[in-house]
Amino acid sequence: SAMDTAKGVNFLLTNGGKMEDYWGTNRATKPMLPSIGIPTTIGTGSEAQSYALISQENTHIKMACGDKKAQFRTVILDPTLTKTLPRDVAAITGIDAIAHAVESYVCTKRNPRSQIYSSHAWDLLNEHYEPALEKQNSKARGEMLFGAYLAGLAIENSMLGAAHACANPLTAKYGLTHGIAVALMLPHVIRFNIETIEELYSEIYPAKTIVDRIKHLKKIGELPNKLQECHVKNSVDSNDIPTLANDAADQWTAQFNPRPLQIHDYIELYKEIF
Repeated sequence: SAMDTAKGVNFLLTNGGKMEDYWGTNRATKPMLPSIGIPTTIGTGSEAQSYALISQENTHIKMACGDKKAQFRTVILDPTLTKTLPRDVAAITGIDAIAHAVESYVCTKRNPRSQIYSSHAWDLLNEHYEPALEKQNSKARGEMLFGAYLAGLAIENSMLGAAHACANPLTAKYGLTHGIAVALMLPHVIRFNIETIEELYSEIYPAKTIVDRIKHLKKIGELPNKLQECHVKNSVDSNDIPTLANDAADQWTAQFNPRPLQIHDYIELYKEIF
């Protein structure tokens, strides 16, 4: 997002070098400028986090560059700034926020504090996603902004999981928007996880119907279920699946999925969207 870019600029302006130098945590040795985060989508949650997620120029791998000094000192959540946000962008960023809430609630780094943020975020996002798709519904968009912010706080205090791990290679390979890639994978990852952590999901929504609920929200947002439905930069070929699976396993968020995955698990997940 633009907020990730702002954090990235802050790294380089105050500490010099290139973004790869800050890949990881606490790599900035000098003070950074105070900054204000003002989201205009609903929402990446970047305004709540100390990480700048920057795609590496050649590989398109997402570099997580984290430092508490990069975190915004002040955050302004103003729904009037989303008034011109198109419906499709609201749908895409909104489903990403929903994925943040769900994945952070069940990830292996979950804790009481992060789960308070996650569960409240889920309640807000689940309730207001549909009405927030209408430009003039500033109340719903305000609730989505707050929900996305809380989901961002949840990530800051925990982590994500396999839906995001699987999404990043799709963005790198096919040029998919991040929210679209996450939306493709989220129902299948939940179904995979639910075999071992059904009770955990049931704390925020009836576990037997949460996948159906996510699919319903995707339908409302007119989001795709298969890669062939997306506008991709490269031709879609099932022979890509093994490479995608290996790339997903190497993603930072993969290790925090509540149910451990092997390469064959990633392969099966990707088969669901081809």
